[in-house]
Amino acid sequence: MLAYRLHKQAPINASSLTREEIADPEPQAAQILTKVLACGACHTDLHIVEGELSLHKKPIIPGHQVVGEVVGLSEGASRFEVGERVGLAWLAHTCGRCRFCISGRENLCQNALFTGYDIDGGFAQFVVAYEEFAYRIPQGFEPAEISPLLCGGIIGYRALRISGIKPGGRLGLYGFGNSAHIAIQVAVHWGCEVYVFSRTDAHRKLAGELGAVWTGKAEEAKPGMLDSAIIFAPAGELIPPAMEALDKGGKLVLAGIYMSPTPPLDYEKHLYYEKSIQSVANSERRDGEELLALAEEIPIKTEVEEYPLAEVNEVLMRLKEGKVQGGAVLMVSE
Repeated sequence: MLAYRLHKQAPINASSLTREEIADPEPQAAQILTKVLACGACHTDLHIVEGELSLHKKPIIPGHQVVGEVVGLSEGASRFEVGERVGLAWLAHTCGRCRFCISGRENLCQNALFTGYDIDGGFAQFVVAYEEFAYRIPQGFEPAEISPLLCGGIIGYRALRISGIKPGGRLGLYGFGNSAHIAIQVAVHWGCEVYVFSRTDAHRKLAGELGAVWTGKAEEAKPGMLDSAIIFAPAGELIPPAMEALDKGGKLVLAGIYMSPTPPLDYEKHLYYEKSIQSVANSERRDGEELLALAEEIPIKTEVEEYPLAEVNEVLMRLKEGKVQGGAVLMVSE
């Protein structure tokens, strides 16, 4: 099969991922073989390529927002039938035995495996996956439309849940890329007032079109205090202004897998009055299942830019430069 593999971490360039012909993967126990139709590219892939996340497997095929068609089943695999469409996300497998799994926190599993990081991912024609960690795709969506939901969408939804935002609450979103443009639709559906902070004109414009009641830059004064806030941008310098913007008892959620160093916080200005900060670490299968159900109910509209798989390196460079509107999706040819 055709695949794009990472052999050495370095700043992204036109040849970071190398085009290779390798053997088709074979599903093992409780796994399915999936023909990739589309695979989103996101900042986590960029962090893996550039080395902010150390390599777990080398070489590795990145890509963890996979929409595909089941073309093969291992012995004992029975959850799906050949021909069904499935989605594969970042969480690829958990042990089910550690104290985190046993206590219902599988996203913190001590032995977790991740798609495109521990297991070869979707920047290829075929991928294998554990059937219990694959999602059924709702009807009426094209592969490119679903792909952004499988990483940015799931994480954005989990961040919303953790933030404690309630209908009618005032929610701040810092950064407005793939994840935020999905999260805002859920928040508006819940009846929240959403305030979007972004340095990019195009992103602020899109936020307004999707229902934000106010848009601006992080350093600009916004009208009123926030009940909850989520930082999607991997920028630690956003934490102090976001904490200062929170009302008493407010909560800030950090939705990135990587973040640059955080400046010092002033206790009275940023933390007092029972304000809190919490990170999001991966996601649970529950998050994906609930989000995909909402995708049909709302329905969620994803803003995507489609590219051929052959342009994967160029797409990652565009992501780094902030030139992608919404989600970047690589289409895999038949």
